[in-house]
Amino acid sequence: MIKKGDIYYPTKEIKNKAWVKDKKIYKEAEKDPIKFWENLAKEIFWFNKWKKGFVHKPPYFQWFTEGKINITSNIFEHNSLGWEKIKNKTAIIWEPELIDEKPRILTYNELSGEVNKFANALKRLGVRKGDRVGIYLPMIPEVIISILACARIGAIHAVVFSAFSPNALKIRLQDTEAKVLITADGYFRRGKIIDLKKNADQGIQETKVKKVIIVKRAENKIKMEKERDFWWQDLVEKESVQCEPRVMDSEDTLFILYTSGSTGKPKGTVHACGGYTVQAKWTGKWIFDLHDNDIMWCTADVGWVTGHTYGVYSPLLNGIPTLIYEGSPDWPNLDRWAQIIEKHKVNIFYTAPTAVRMFKKYGTEFIEKYKFDTLRILGSVGEPIDEAAWNWYFKEVGKEKCPILDTWWQTETGGILITSLPGVGPFKPCFTGLPLPGLKFDILDEKGKSLPSNKEGNLVLLPPFTPGLLRGIYKNPKKYLETYWNEYGKKVYFTSDAAYKDKNGLIRIVGRVDDVIKVAGHRLSTGELEDAISRIPDISECAVIGIPDEIKGEALLSFVVLKKEKSLEQVQEEIKKQIRKEIGPIASIKNVYLVKDLPKTRSGKIMRRILKRLFTKEELGDISTLANPESVNQIKKVIIQ
Repeated sequence: MIKKGDIYYPTKEIKNKAWVKDKKIYKEAEKDPIKFWENLAKEIFWFNKWKKGFVHKPPYFQWFTEGKINITSNIFEHNSLGWEKIKNKTAIIWEPELIDEKPRILTYNELSGEVNKFANALKRLGVRKGDRVGIYLPMIPEVIISILACARIGAIHAVVFSAFSPNALKIRLQDTEAKVLITADGYFRRGKIIDLKKNADQGIQETKVKKVIIVKRAENKIKMEKERDFWWQDLVEKESVQCEPRVMDSEDTLFILYTSGSTGKPKGTVHACGGYTVQAKWTGKWIFDLHDNDIMWCTADVGWVTGHTYGVYSPLLNGIPTLIYEGSPDWPNLDRWAQIIEKHKVNIFYTAPTAVRMFKKYGTEFIEKYKFDTLRILGSVGEPIDEAAWNWYFKEVGKEKCPILDTWWQTETGGILITSLPGVGPFKPCFTGLPLPGLKFDILDEKGKSLPSNKEGNLVLLPPFTPGLLRGIYKNPKKYLETYWNEYGKKVYFTSDAAYKDKNGLIRIVGRVDDVIKVAGHRLSTGELEDAISRIPDISECAVIGIPDEIKGEALLSFVVLKKEKSLEQVQEEIKKQIRKEIGPIASIKNVYLVKDLPKTRSGKIMRRILKRLFTKEELGDISTLANPESVNQIKKVIIQ
């Protein structure tokens, strides 16, 4: 990498290898973004070509209308690299958590066979096009096989993070009305067996799930219910390795994935077959500069959109191996992640700032023996990466030769929309980069006026948006309109992120402007957290905030008003159990504060911003307009204790 001031640029060697190496592409795409995306779509296999590239009826839109497609056809028999070329090539590398257990390797041909057998098994169980299928699996090959099998037959997959609680699973299954759930007996996490089947059994209560398919992974003892529960292996044993792909309309739903909103109930984002396929293929190819001999490791769980797009679909659409790992990156040794990179000769490593900060915390001695000489591209995702973590990642892992791609996107966008391309740059610590070619972003003030450089405002996406952008909130058009198309009208997609750009147009993401907190890259809403805590009988009211945390990015604090006196220790334990039950261990509360009242506006809105500023040392602003300004000083005293 070449450094000029505080900005880095790609070397000639990086430029020569890159798919995109000339910044002229930005101006070319800007002239006609719709044509730009249509040209990319031409290199995807379609059963029937689309009639119109983009149709806009605000706030609704469509891409590649009346085009017929199946995403798995583009992975297997019609892969752009050619089926004969890739069929014996590695598709999945699975690294188990147990060190003495052998990795599993599946070629494209083997993966195709497994996907088709399971797709046939799903059809035999009565799953049809448009049916929703819940997937509640750990990071094992069957999670990818399940996703692709659903896509193969036109069923809509709804993946639920395996660390989510039974209640969180139930909410998502109830909303989708899934009739089949795919899960496992258990899995390994930090040396322990997690009894996933037990969680699944609780999660399907009061849902429409009639059939449960169980992968035998940990071989722990589980309860099986006759005529409802089926072992995966028994179902696929006699099925054919051939299964015709279902011809899907470009705007048919491919998957539903839930994301936290600013209210208690998670939102089911709906993604369409055609636009998502095009976006997943090309963002992966260009951003991570994917070539035939590359191996990509995206560390995100498939329960999150990052795992969907860059752990499953994008690498496979580009005909390269994707590596998935079952366990924690620092278990059983701090350098497990480094061992995996060297063992499997990983070229593209895509992880979260939380992981980088965790590695950095341990110092450099434990990775001095690793050369990381196969690494070519480093990526960061989930939250803005701070300068200290960026520099450590660049120097200690990338050895000052790998571009660091700080990527901005959302569950809603389906793929990366802002980053610096490796063959073009520039790369600047703390700045995400430029919008991808063909995309129109702006930064607006509250009145909708476009802001100049270095002025912070609201990040928005303008028409024609991006082919992979969500088409709606499942069964909730009102929420779709209110969340994304209300702030600046029905033609402007509001990201709910604050940002500014420097004089070169590089965008820096500052953080959320709504009530969503990012803990270790996972989106959690204050509404969902507070709703869970408020169900504890002796709690009359609560507020949750996120404050800066050296490792996780943000840590959760809860302020609680009790109905009757209790010890802090007792309340903390109750909250811990309740959060684990309702959401899962990722939402652990760092500190609980017992207070007499919460600061509120005269209309009754809790002012979380003021609570947060008590910790960040920012000016509190005018608190005289609060309905209860005296509460602030009372809370200060509790915090100091």
